[in-house]
Amino acid sequence: MTKPTRTRSQAAEAAEDRGSNGSANPTFGDIVAARFDRRDLLRGLLGVGAIAAVVTPRALAAGAAQAAEAPDTRFPFAEIEAGSDAHHHVAAGHDAEILIRWGDPVLPGAPAFDPRNQTAAAQSRQFGYNNDFVGYFPMPGAADPASHGLLVVNHEYTNEELMFPGLGRQDVKAVAFKGMTRELVDIEMAAHGGSVVEIRRQDGKWAVVPDSRYARRLTATTPMVLTGPAAGTDRVRTAADPGGRAVLGTINNCAGGTTPWGTWLTCEENINYYFSGASAEGSPEAANHKRFNLPASAYAWGRFHERFDVSKEPNEPNRFGWVVEIDPFDPTSTPKKRTALGRFKHEGAAGIVARGGQYVIYQGDDERFDYVYKFVTAGRADSGDRDLLDSGTLHVARFDADGRGTWMPLVFGQGPLTPGNGFHGQADVVIGARLAADRLGATKMDRPEDVEANPKTGKVYVMLTNNGKRKADQVDAANPRADNRFGHIVELTPDDGDHAAPGFTWEILVRCGDPSVAAVGATFSSATTANGWFGMPDNCSVDGLGRLWVATDGNAPSRTGRNDGIWAVETEGPGRGTGKHFFRVPDGAEMCGPYFTPDDTTFFVAVQHPGEADEEDPKAVPATFEAPATRWPDFDPAMPPRPAVLTITRRGGGRVGT
Repeated sequence: MTKPTRTRSQAAEAAEDRGSNGSANPTFGDIVAARFDRRDLLRGLLGVGAIAAVVTPRALAAGAAQAAEAPDTRFPFAEIEAGSDAHHHVAAGHDAEILIRWGDPVLPGAPAFDPRNQTAAAQSRQFGYNNDFVGYFPMPGAADPASHGLLVVNHEYTNEELMFPGLGRQDVKAVAFKGMTRELVDIEMAAHGGSVVEIRRQDGKWAVVPDSRYARRLTATTPMVLTGPAAGTDRVRTAADPGGRAVLGTINNCAGGTTPWGTWLTCEENINYYFSGASAEGSPEAANHKRFNLPASAYAWGRFHERFDVSKEPNEPNRFGWVVEIDPFDPTSTPKKRTALGRFKHEGAAGIVARGGQYVIYQGDDERFDYVYKFVTAGRADSGDRDLLDSGTLHVARFDADGRGTWMPLVFGQGPLTPGNGFHGQADVVIGARLAADRLGATKMDRPEDVEANPKTGKVYVMLTNNGKRKADQVDAANPRADNRFGHIVELTPDDGDHAAPGFTWEILVRCGDPSVAAVGATFSSATTANGWFGMPDNCSVDGLGRLWVATDGNAPSRTGRNDGIWAVETEGPGRGTGKHFFRVPDGAEMCGPYFTPDDTTFFVAVQHPGEADEEDPKAVPATFEAPATRWPDFDPAMPPRPAVLTITRRGGGRVGT
């Protein structure tokens, strides 16, 4: 999902980039080094990237097979060219069309978008900014469930310099938010959260159903409730909510998921950016805030809303950083923050039913040197219990050097999670999930983002975006590259095919980056073309055939010579590890939200923050409302660039990507 390393301020980037995990837990790099003889690494590989070039035995075998014969592909589409320009591009034989853009009407009576006369009232009825996760729910009783349903979309964060005329960058320390006003902040708050829109396909074209009774906007002020072990406890009580259960809003909604019982899970990620102020000396929340890199002060919200000033409301941050469950078919329902799933920088809440009927939700904590989690419900997914996510066990992953792994339960009273270590109940465990995972010795990963299970094979794919802060003495089996700028994908296989099992095996599917540069240590298959490799895997999706599609965040001309997009990745057979380029975003944008209709005939994708400048290019001109890197998708000089959701369909019908 969107990462402030290129989408927020320099101050926010510095706060996020340093990582906050000061524990002595082994890194994924430590584990790799133990799995492979260090003398062999030093003797043969340091000259070309050292540990970066290590591959697993399976990968070596696959590579030999690939060299012997060109593998067949499950992705027969014609690959697009990697590159960068102001437009989007999709594989030949497919159409990619705009479905809904920032400012388009969502609620009945929403005014037309007027970028020079924005108001919070208007924005709260219009499609929000920076669309990220996208989910689709077939309409009950629809003649064709793949042609009529509800689309749910996260709105992660805002770019003031691209949203507001005459403002420019506001979050750089030297500027100190001098252009921000209460009115602008309130517009930002209304642009966060999420949207529910009814959509229908007629004559092969998708469109939003106007004035739908299902339409809904969620914002940073929408009433919500806390449920589960943290609800009602002292650490979530505030002056405005002495009961510790009623919360206003959801923020930094990044990845998400959909459940078998028809609800939308939206994930709160980089919530530290919205808080400012300083904790009082001796504050009981000081260690908790520090472990969350909080406050990062990337927004001016605390200046106008005291609840975002930790010096005034030190418990308010504990009311964010959760997975929020929403009923998309009832716009009057109250969203529920499910605290049993833990509090961290949530990236992903994709689930799968375990052998015993429990629902298992995989989650990444998107920060350098943080962890991979899963939650296993106590009850069955088919039980009809609408509060199923309030009871269950949160686990954190340990990756061992022998290719085994263990899911360690985060349960109060077990192991080190005791009062002597600062945990006085399960509320403390879930509020301080990072601190609890530190105590258990979880493996520090290279920015875990989306984690998705493949229902066809039972395997689980972990997107690890990058970690430029990992040093050579910190590499391990599961994070094998120092200065890992391009990321990698780890594949997990649960023991006995049961996602509720405490153990798993693991291996690296692919190390990302340009395979032609030896020092990078990329391990794409030899069948991957110059267009088929990518860096910085972020979101992913598994289609009905069990094929893996990967969205990226961080590719740009100054880094990889290409914009972000969607790549298909072979996971089985002799072509395992082959990447193939399917869709490309316009300049400055990030690829988000890949999600298929039930029959795979429509692929929903989200283009986030188009028009941003390439911040790692010293020659790049800062992007503003008046001078963006592109005016996609309208290409109207009166319009700023607008984040948007697109539908991708195969011309003439049929499965996307065939």
